[in-house]
Amino acid sequence: MDGALLVIAANEPCPHPQTREHFAALNIIGVRDVVVIQNKVDVVSKDEAMKNYEQIRNFLKGTWAEGAPIIPVSALHKVNIDAVIMAIEKFIPTPERDLASPPLMFIVRSFEVNKPGTPPNELVGGVVGGSLLRGVLREGDEIEIKPGVRVVRGSREVYEPLTSEVVSIRFGVRRYEEAKPGGLVAVGTKLDPSLTKADRLVGNVLGKLGTVPDPVGSITVEYQLMERVIGTKELVKVQPLSPGERIMITAGAAVTLGIVTRLRKGLMELRLRRPIVVWRGMRVAISRQVLGRWRLVGWGKIINV
Repeated sequence: MDGALLVIAANEPCPHPQTREHFAALNIIGVRDVVVIQNKVDVVSKDEAMKNYEQIRNFLKGTWAEGAPIIPVSALHKVNIDAVIMAIEKFIPTPERDLASPPLMFIVRSFEVNKPGTPPNELVGGVVGGSLLRGVLREGDEIEIKPGVRVVRGSREVYEPLTSEVVSIRFGVRRYEEAKPGGLVAVGTKLDPSLTKADRLVGNVLGKLGTVPDPVGSITVEYQLMERVIGTKELVKVQPLSPGERIMITAGAAVTLGIVTRLRKGLMELRLRRPIVVWRGMRVAISRQVLGRWRLVGWGKIINV
């Protein structure tokens, strides 16, 4: 992501637990360009809106986002949307894109578009959606998707990569011949729609044939834990990790469980429950079970795969 809109409801105390979680997530992935949206100003009085504004300012004080603009908005009545667009242009500059490297895309959605009763000769292949990290993807490109789909061979479960061809590229309802980094894109393929329906391929990585890194089953992470658990109403202190502990790792669009196999000063080695496509320098989020739910407790950077 190049930047973010941090949306905060004017009719709720700030920070809400989810607001803390979203703000921490921005910090983890390295996003530093943010515009704060104070939404629902139409359902509170002027004094209540100002009180909420001061709560937002106090929440951001002392953080990297202390100087971020705060724009009062009524999304319902489309008030101040023009000011939001102006702020996006001013405070979230478009970075230089890497168009020379082979295209690489995180898959955050997958689905089929065939309606019940469609004649066999009119069926189309599965669709995957996501955001290009780099490169240019074009219609007709031969692609691969890793780690792929889970299959059972004898007593073992393995993941088989998928190969296909790009047959369509859409941003919203408009069709294009190519896609570049920036925004979400839907890529039509020749894959069997049963492989893409119901977000079955979420967490995979798509790229040109022969260019996607191989998935790995273990990683070494340089990590840092937060002082408090993010996302809970109660202020819960984060306890140190321990060998053998099961944690959740989020890397790009991939989410998987991992077992801590070794701990050193600021480093942990993890054995992953399922293989994922990652690379050195990639940021990850760390979650653990707290009060019966997975909660964000830290972040890290992959230093070895």
